[in-house]
Amino acid sequence: MTRPLAVVTGATAGIGRVFCDRLAERGHDLLLVARDVARLEATAGELRARHGVAARVHAADLSDEAATGALAESLGTEAVDVLVNNAGFGTTGTLARTDPAAQQRMVRVHCLAPLRLVQAVLPGMVARRRGAIVNVASVASFVTVPGTVTYSAAKAFLRVLSEGLAAEVAGTGVRVQALCPGFTRTEFHQRMGAGGTGIPDWAWLSADDVVAASLRALDRGGPVVVVPDLRYRAMVSLFRHLPMRMLTWVETRVPMRRART
Repeated sequence: MTRPLAVVTGATAGIGRVFCDRLAERGHDLLLVARDVARLEATAGELRARHGVAARVHAADLSDEAATGALAESLGTEAVDVLVNNAGFGTTGTLARTDPAAQQRMVRVHCLAPLRLVQAVLPGMVARRRGAIVNVASVASFVTVPGTVTYSAAKAFLRVLSEGLAAEVAGTGVRVQALCPGFTRTEFHQRMGAGGTGIPDWAWLSADDVVAASLRALDRGGPVVVVPDLRYRAMVSLFRHLPMRMLTWVETRVPMRRART
C-alpha cells in the first residue's frame, strides 16, 4: 500500500526536523527540502533507518525564485498529503540600516515561497478531499517592534494567509494551520545572532512540544491558529488588546528585546 507523502521545508534542523520524525512515525513517506545537500542526505538516511519510510531530498534555496518554481512544479505532479512550510530565517536591525537584499530574501522565503508551494499542492488536495497544510508563523506575527519589522510582517502574512485559506477550503477535507510558536530552542537564533541572551528559561519551548501541539490541533480539526503553551496564548491575547503605542513601549523594554521567535 502506498504511504501518504509529507513535504517539509527547512527539514534538517529544529521544528522541521521534528516534524519529519513525527510524520514518519505516523507512516508518512517524506520529501525533505533544505539548502544543504549533505545535511539533507544525512537526515533522510536517519529517517529511513529509524522509521522504515521512504525519504527523498530536494535541495533548494527558497529565496531563489527559479529554485522555488522548480520545486513547486515537481510538487504539482505528486499526491502530497501534508505540506509543512517551515523554512525561514531572521535578521536584526532597523529597516533603514539593514541590507535591502536580506529583507527581500526574507519576504521570498517566508511569504512568496510558501504561497507558491501551497498553490502547487492545493488543487490535488481538494480533488482528493484530504490533506493538511501547516505554515510555521510565530507569535511575532501578532506584534512588530523596531528591529524586526520585516520578520514580523512576513510571519503575519503567513498567519493571515492561513486563516483566509482555511475559510476558502472549509468543507473540502483540507486542513490549514498557522503554527505560531514563541521562543523555541533551535539553530534559528544562533543564525540570526541572538543566541538567547536576556531570554528567561521559562520563555523557551522545545521543538518537540511545538510539533506535538501542531499535530494535536490537526487531529482535532482545529483551531487554525495554534499558539503552543498557555503562557504564550495569554501573551497573544494581551497583544491583541493593547494599543500599539503601549505594546511597542513594553516590547522595547523587556529583557527579550534582542531576540525573536
